[in-house]
Amino acid sequence: MRKKFDNFKNHLTVEQISRILSCPYEGDGSKKIYGVSSLEKAKEGDLVFVTNEKYFPLLQESRATAAIIPKEQKYEKIPVIKSENPYLSFIKIVDFFWKPYKPEPGIHPLAFVSKSAKIEKDVSIGALTYVGEETEIGEGTVVFPLVCIYPRVKIGKQALIHSFVSLREGVRIGNRVIIHNGAVLGSDGFGYIKTAEGEYVKIPQKGTVVIEDEVEIGANTTIDRATLEETVIRKGTKIDNLVQIAHNVEIGENTILAGQVGIAGSTKVGKNVVMGGQVGVADHIKIGENVSIAAKSGITKNVPPHSFVAGSPHLEIKEWRKVWASLPQLYDLIKEVRSLKKKIEELEKKLA
Repeated sequence: MRKKFDNFKNHLTVEQISRILSCPYEGDGSKKIYGVSSLEKAKEGDLVFVTNEKYFPLLQESRATAAIIPKEQKYEKIPVIKSENPYLSFIKIVDFFWKPYKPEPGIHPLAFVSKSAKIEKDVSIGALTYVGEETEIGEGTVVFPLVCIYPRVKIGKQALIHSFVSLREGVRIGNRVIIHNGAVLGSDGFGYIKTAEGEYVKIPQKGTVVIEDEVEIGANTTIDRATLEETVIRKGTKIDNLVQIAHNVEIGENTILAGQVGIAGSTKVGKNVVMGGQVGVADHIKIGENVSIAAKSGITKNVPPHSFVAGSPHLEIKEWRKVWASLPQLYDLIKEVRSLKKKIEELEKKLA
C-alpha cells in the first residue's frame, strides 16, 4: 500500500487517505491534505482527529481541512474519515507526512568496523562508531554516530541504534528494535559475595542480554547481562527512559515499563504487564500476565495474573484506595483513641 502512494510527496487527498486507512469518508474527497496537526494548532490543509464527542466543539472552531472521527459520529462542516479507532488511524497516516531523520546506507570514513564484522546490505554506520570483532549487523539497520558495539554482538534487520548507545560483548538484538541515546545493554549485573573479612568479591557475569523483535528501549536505560544465562526482553515490549533492569530478569511480550522503573535480579514479568513510573520490584519476584502496577508502587512479593496493584508494599488497588481514603482521618482517630484511653484510665482509678 505504501509504494502505491509514493508519488504523492506534497499532499494526499481525503479519498486517498481513506483508502490507505481502509476507512470510509464523507464529504469532498478531493480536498488536499498537506500535513497533520492537533485541533488547537491546525491550519488549512491539515488533518486532525477526534476520539470523543466532547471534543467536537474544538473541531467546530478548528481551521483543519479534514478530520478522522469515530465511526458512529456525524459531522458535515468539513470532510471526515470514519474510523473505529481514530487515534490509531491518525498515527498510521502521520507516517506519510513526517519522516524521522535517517541517514543514507554506508559506512562513514571516520567509523571503525572490524574486518571480521559481518555487515549486511543497506546498513548505515555513523562517524566515530566502533564495531567490534565478529559482530553481525542485519540488513537496513542504522547505527548512528558515537555508538560503541563490543565484539560478537548480533543485531537484526532494520534496527535503529542511536548515538551514545553501548552494546556490550555478546548481546543479541532482534529485528526492528529501537534503542535510544545513552542506553547501555549488557553491563555487568550487580553481584557480590561478602567474605568473612568483610570484603566484597565480585561474582563473574558470564551471561548475556537478548532483545527480541520490535522492542523499543528508552534513553539512558540500562539492562544488565545475566550471571550465567540470559536477561531477556520479549517481543513488542516498550521501555521508557531511565529504566534499570537487573541481571537474569525476564520481561514478557508487549509489556510497558514507564520511566524510572527498577527491576531487581531474577524477577520474571509476564506478558502485557504495565508498570507506571518509579515502580520498584524486589528480586526473585514473579509477576503474572496482564498485571497493572500504579506509579511509585513497591512490589515485594509475587503478583497473580490479571491484578491491579498499588502502594508500597503493594496492595490490590481497591484495598489501596481504601487505605488512602482513610489517611486524612487518621489524625482525628488518634486524638479520639487518646481521649478514650484517658477516660478508661480515669474510670479504672475510680473503680480501684
